[in-house]
Amino acid sequence: MRLVMKFLAPLLGWLAFSLFRSSIFKSSRARHHLVMKLFRVAADNGSTKALSVYGHLLHYRGEDESNKIQGAIYLRRAAEQGDTKAAYQIARLFEQGYPVIGEDADKALQFYCQAGEKGHVLAIKRLIEVYEYGGLHQLADPQQLAFWKQQQSRFCS
Repeated sequence: MRLVMKFLAPLLGWLAFSLFRSSIFKSSRARHHLVMKLFRVAADNGSTKALSVYGHLLHYRGEDESNKIQGAIYLRRAAEQGDTKAAYQIARLFEQGYPVIGEDADKALQFYCQAGEKGHVLAIKRLIEVYEYGGLHQLADPQQLAFWKQQQSRFCS
């Protein structure tokens, strides 16, 4: 059964995302519960997109602190699986020192670089700041600054 769910997870994630974006029954509580359950099942079975979207929903729109914490955990899993948006968000959480994540400048830099290498504009902007003025345990570095400015012109033009 677990193997079947691994294969179905991306499909469930796609279905949840489609329902989430749909205007059908937009304000329906039942639809909301269905979408969140679909996202959770897909995320728990490894769908990167579901991990990212569900993590964002829980962390930024969750009703209480436990939802926000669970969202941060899902975001980290999505980032570790290569999701660009989740990598940027988890980098911010590492930089700010979110309770479950902790404060870790090295991890923040790692996830900013991961997102920046895939063209995340805000991650690139943050990396330019880091290498221009120093930060996240890094000194100002003209070579890295030039590299990230080149990435910025590549992705932001």
